[in-house]
Amino acid sequence: MKSKALSIVLSLSMVAAALSGCAVSTDTGEATPTENAGSDTENAGQDTQATDTAADSSESTQTESTASADEEEITWVFWDDLEASTDQMTRLYAETVERFNEEDNGYHVNVITTNLEEYDSKVNALIAAGDTPDLLICNPGPNADVYVDAGVVQPLNQYLDADTAWKESFAGGMFDRVTYDGDIYGIPTNFAAACCFYNTEMFEAAGITEVPSDMEGFLEACAKLKDAGYTPITCSASTAWCLSMIAGYCMNREGVDTNALNEGTAHWTDENCVKGCEDLLAISEYFQDTYLGDSNDDATAHFYNEEAAILIQGSWCIAQMNGNSDTIEDKCGVFSFPSVDGSVGDMIVKTDNVLMSATTEHPEACIAFLKMLTDETTQKATAEQAGKIPVTTVEVDTSKAPKQFAYVSELLANLSGTIGFYNESLVSVEAGDTFDNNMVSIIMGDETVEEGLQNIEDFYKENVW
Repeated sequence: MKSKALSIVLSLSMVAAALSGCAVSTDTGEATPTENAGSDTENAGQDTQATDTAADSSESTQTESTASADEEEITWVFWDDLEASTDQMTRLYAETVERFNEEDNGYHVNVITTNLEEYDSKVNALIAAGDTPDLLICNPGPNADVYVDAGVVQPLNQYLDADTAWKESFAGGMFDRVTYDGDIYGIPTNFAAACCFYNTEMFEAAGITEVPSDMEGFLEACAKLKDAGYTPITCSASTAWCLSMIAGYCMNREGVDTNALNEGTAHWTDENCVKGCEDLLAISEYFQDTYLGDSNDDATAHFYNEEAAILIQGSWCIAQMNGNSDTIEDKCGVFSFPSVDGSVGDMIVKTDNVLMSATTEHPEACIAFLKMLTDETTQKATAEQAGKIPVTTVEVDTSKAPKQFAYVSELLANLSGTIGFYNESLVSVEAGDTFDNNMVSIIMGDETVEEGLQNIEDFYKENVW
């Protein structure tokens, strides 16, 4: 059966409206919903919040705070350890939970924490056991789609419509990718963009005077970095979505249209897909020696520990790198992933979203917590503390925000268009997995470009078209 094609283009008004209040200047410092829902690769673009402490834990934990006898208790399952993480966004979530529980509001939230790699399997196990959490954090696209289709989560229109001030506080387009058949199923809490973060001191030492705008210049810069004794790029291939994010950019720059692929009017064996893979292979020549085994956290650490010059990652990693290094903020520049011809290309952007269980017995408490996650205090701190883009039109003091926030905001203000992560833009989680896994196989040399693309084409012939 043909799967539902998902729009990959996020509204530019979403970006413009979200930044409108920010005076940005670069001068500032039943059964489980799906059998594959536990796969790492469907977490493309998810926060790299799982610290070493959290990642080493194979079991989830629950916050120790308890509700009083007269409080309504709700549970929220989260993809990082709120107590152990050094990630600034996770710390902000922890502060918001504490603020919510300390208020005399009659509600109390307990957080079930796990790590990023095990998050989906943990959520699905809870659902299968009949213990669906009241709230769960989720990526957009087919990752949320499986819970919507299975009836696990409920529409939120009635709650948004009942509080027009809350609904109208969101920037335009924020609900686009969490809306299904006209119903809004998720509340965005922040959004981020995938960029090239670079070490300005390493670039200067290698004689690179300008950041590259086209693929040729990008590869030349990598060669100069390598000649100067630096590892040019850090990447994780063991976390497939990290590699496929770069692959998605390469495909986009060669003119690949995922909507056309989803609809069957274009094919994975087309020449532009081949060129996209060839670009990926050329870039991979400059990855760190350990990229096949390194986790996403490992790869990010190579950058903030100044062991590599470039990290191609989402701006959610700002919170992680600054939380783990006292020096990287002052020497971290940002530029857009290069295009083929030097023109301004589309940027991959995404939101983090919270969904509400269809069977929760405490919807009012859930909505109260969702409102706190998106209130002025939390949203200002989203930018000023964690360096992520607020989802509401709040005033941001960029002098308090991480310096990278201003750089990313400037890129967003001047971009030509936006796209989603490939495994959130293809027709299903399985399609995203197929793309991710074949990109890894191509990079590893287990299959040729043509073989890998034919595998994806065959999947679409059998399952989509």
